[in-house]
Amino acid sequence: MEIAPIAHIHTEFSEKFGIPRQSGLAPSLRGTIEFEKPYRNPDWIKGIEEYSHLWLIFDFSLSHREEFAPMVYPPRLGGKEKKGVFATRTPFRPNSMGLSSVKLEEVIIDERKGPLLVVSGADLLDGTPVYDIKPYLPYADCHADAVGSFGEDRSKEKIKVVFPENVREKLSPETCQKMVEVLEQDPRAAYNKKEDYVYGMSFMDYDIRFRIDGGTLVVLEVVDRGSKAYIPVKGTGNKA
Repeated sequence: MEIAPIAHIHTEFSEKFGIPRQSGLAPSLRGTIEFEKPYRNPDWIKGIEEYSHLWLIFDFSLSHREEFAPMVYPPRLGGKEKKGVFATRTPFRPNSMGLSSVKLEEVIIDERKGPLLVVSGADLLDGTPVYDIKPYLPYADCHADAVGSFGEDRSKEKIKVVFPENVREKLSPETCQKMVEVLEQDPRAAYNKKEDYVYGMSFMDYDIRFRIDGGTLVVLEVVDRGSKAYIPVKGTGNKA
């Protein structure tokens, strides 16, 4: 059986590093779902605005492999303990499919592109192929007594983020909020958490550089990739 994308989602992530590990963890994030030409008739989404949340079935497009192992090392377990592929949410799967729950913020009918779905909380790379969209049904999809294994143990963990005021002054409040929500998830892999090491990630139109100091994530520098303008943190020795 062959399947083809019905749409692609455009998000604020140009690389995998920094993407929240699950959907909804950074609710300020925005994504726009743009349908492929055969599905741009508004009839395909008639009534979708009656739902608050959607399920997206998508392709882990950067995780395709020829061969797969039945067990993986989940990053959340520090890369030291193996679990079965089907007992994890690893992107390295035989069919490379993912499932993400997002909030529907707006439906736009564009004259050229057809229907566009604006969603929030997406944990997807920019350009990710979407295979299907289904409404989220609270009465059937929400299980209050569900058990989440090792993932649930760390679901509420956030790292403190120091985002210097002089950097905030150069960015809009909305952009700062998004950056903080993403950084609070601690983008580092569980097995690669070094103190005094400068990490870098791309987000929106910016490159963010940070380090960890005593368990706190400290933003060192934000660079606008479009203008190449540096927004240095005062006292770091960086040049503007």
